[in-house]
Amino acid sequence: MQDHHVVVVGGGFGGLQLVNDLKGAPVRITLIDRRNHPLFQPLLSQVATTLLATSEIAWPIRNFFRDRPEVTTLLAEVVGVDSETRQVFLKNGQKIGYDTLVLATGATHAYFGHDEWEPVAPGLKTLEDATTIRRRVLLAFEQAEMETDPTVRESLLTFVIVGAGPTGVELAGIISELARTTLPREFRNIDTRKAKIILVEAGPRVLPAFAEDLSDYARKELEELGVEIRFGKPVTLCSAEGVMIGDAFVPCRTIVWAAGVQASPAAKWLDIPADRAGRAVVDKELRAPGKQDIFIIGDTASVLRDDGSPVPGIAPAAKQQGAYVAKVIKAKLAGQPAPGPFHYRHQGSLATIGKSAAIIDFGWLKLKGWIAWWVWGLAHIYFLIGVRWRIAVAWSWLWIYISRQHSARLITQRESTREE
Repeated sequence: MQDHHVVVVGGGFGGLQLVNDLKGAPVRITLIDRRNHPLFQPLLSQVATTLLATSEIAWPIRNFFRDRPEVTTLLAEVVGVDSETRQVFLKNGQKIGYDTLVLATGATHAYFGHDEWEPVAPGLKTLEDATTIRRRVLLAFEQAEMETDPTVRESLLTFVIVGAGPTGVELAGIISELARTTLPREFRNIDTRKAKIILVEAGPRVLPAFAEDLSDYARKELEELGVEIRFGKPVTLCSAEGVMIGDAFVPCRTIVWAAGVQASPAAKWLDIPADRAGRAVVDKELRAPGKQDIFIIGDTASVLRDDGSPVPGIAPAAKQQGAYVAKVIKAKLAGQPAPGPFHYRHQGSLATIGKSAAIIDFGWLKLKGWIAWWVWGLAHIYFLIGVRWRIAVAWSWLWIYISRQHSARLITQRESTREE
């Protein structure tokens, strides 16, 4: 065992990349996560909408590092950091000392001051969130099949997705396809094709981070799928009976929140500045201000690009940051000059709309339609970890494409909340 102790909090894209790239370095590593699995978040919406099973996008952390004796994995929750004594505090009362600390604790969904909406409008950041949404979507159809009151039945068959970013657009498109293509022949008392899918966006267009022509294409594709899009008015109330969009109330029993994110409390642990989303403001080397032995990466960090715009909170950015911090640590231990400041290399923006439509913006090249959908699929398969999971996901998609049958429609897991 080596003397220098690196503690990594968070086993997501950034944390795993860091630990992978520290292989062979003279360090011992403790990786702490409150779940025993990382997950491929870009495909989380496909679990929520019955396309993929949970086991196809998540893998045991310990499995990755079973041949790395210098890596210790702890299933625990971090609740604080003492940078003076170099200790991490765990929820169970234990303390873990460190020489170098890397916080990659991610983000969760934000309700803009209305956390009381979460029980009726779950977000989508964890497997528990995904299975809760999947359960509610499927149960809505099951309950509508038995409902005799037409008003209640209509509310059961109304699905509202709040937020028209990539997650909201994908959820709306897949739920619409589920109702219009997969389920109609399986129900006798209802016509699932009459389900109403409403996508709510407070701004003027869907996918606002994309070029306007790609955004317009996505809107048209959604409308062809039967999705009703409501622009320009925010959601002002979520309840078990429905949502208030502006001053109009929409009765519905299934609401999904895809409107915002809130970073973990890492900035509060360290008492350092944070941006409006709670992300810790770090320097050009991804260090916490004034704390040379603490790095912050991924969705937890607020990092500016060379042009002054923020680095997006996406998987490629987190992986690049994890790789960069590994280089900084190895250079320090080797007594070599540190690499230059972190530079984010944008590899493109992708969003899928339905079974055979997507948009891709590489900057120098824009794609849309079925070609973009195939590129989107190949890119996601490539970034999956392990041949087994790549084959599993590819086979699931191929089966769905040919048969139009979603393969993960079991109602099994009980509902969960973030607190549980």
